[in-house]
Amino acid sequence: MRCIIAGGGTGGHLFPGIAIARELEKRCANTAVLFVVGRRRMESEILQRYGFQVAFIDVEGMKGRGWKKGLAVLSMLPGSLFQSMRIIRDFKPSFVMGVGGYSAGPFCLAARLLGVPTAIHEQNSYPGLTNRLLARVVDRIFVSFAESAPYFKKSILTGNPVRRELLSPPQDALPSDDIFTVLVVGGSQGARAINEAFVKAYGILKKSGKKIAFIHQTGNYDHQRVLEGYRAEGFEPREFEANVVPFIKDMGSAYHRADVVVGRAGATTLFELAALGKPSILIPYPHATNGHQETNARSLARSGGAEMVLQKDLTPDGMANTLSTYMDHPQQLKKMGKAARTFSRPDADRIIVDQILELTGQVET
Repeated sequence: MRCIIAGGGTGGHLFPGIAIARELEKRCANTAVLFVVGRRRMESEILQRYGFQVAFIDVEGMKGRGWKKGLAVLSMLPGSLFQSMRIIRDFKPSFVMGVGGYSAGPFCLAARLLGVPTAIHEQNSYPGLTNRLLARVVDRIFVSFAESAPYFKKSILTGNPVRRELLSPPQDALPSDDIFTVLVVGGSQGARAINEAFVKAYGILKKSGKKIAFIHQTGNYDHQRVLEGYRAEGFEPREFEANVVPFIKDMGSAYHRADVVVGRAGATTLFELAALGKPSILIPYPHATNGHQETNARSLARSGGAEMVLQKDLTPDGMANTLSTYMDHPQQLKKMGKAARTFSRPDADRIIVDQILELTGQVET
């Protein structure tokens, strides 16, 4: 089995692809997987950390670029299509999978033109433009949310694949009974509004005598500013356990140590929370295409597995009050965690690999 997985732009797009690749490796001997991404440093760093081969094409997103930049991006597409064809001819894949993000577009189109079996995975509740266009030419369409199925002629509901290493934490990563731990994660690139609200909420809780531990993924651009904000609120590193980093490499341990998670509502985050049964406070990114993060968050909130707060309603006082309530009533969090598990689709990676094997005529070994 030789498979190319194309996509990216954020870690959220890549991680389901990594889960699919791992399932392929487990079920097929001599599997070779190549990831094809744009030229963002973060993408290559994530994939290299997992030990995957990486190739690059020159492609950028168009959303929010303005007409001049949009035309410049469009002018890159013929070049990225030829780059994609060259990679396909060199690697000779059995199959190409697009996992969302702008690099999936020209690559899946190139695969189709060269007669390579193709599929896409739509992670969000509202499909992105790339996948809506690719749906006309690919052989299989997988979706994470039932809400996105009506946008495609024929799709297979799978859920979002979750990296299996997240499900088996080391013993020292389990939550502590002695101190309440909050994981703050605004996605792989951080989220300034969430960062600001939580830092000030921490100060409010500290002044009220509440002690919490926290693990805070700030994103690269906001890391120093967040550290300065904590210091302004009287943060003392020795006072209790805390970890403030641009990017969390061991996400499994971070999830398992947390009593509650505060973050955005990307599909990858939601399905990871559900798989782990983690209660959460979700603040959807308000500028996501067609408000898909709000739709994502409402899906989990309706199940009772999360609390949703719109960014326009996000305040430090509100965040502090919510966290204080959960600290005083841990049974509410346990109930929320159980509800989150009902949202999980633990066999997403297996279902997708089943379809890949059927489409390519490969046999498990």
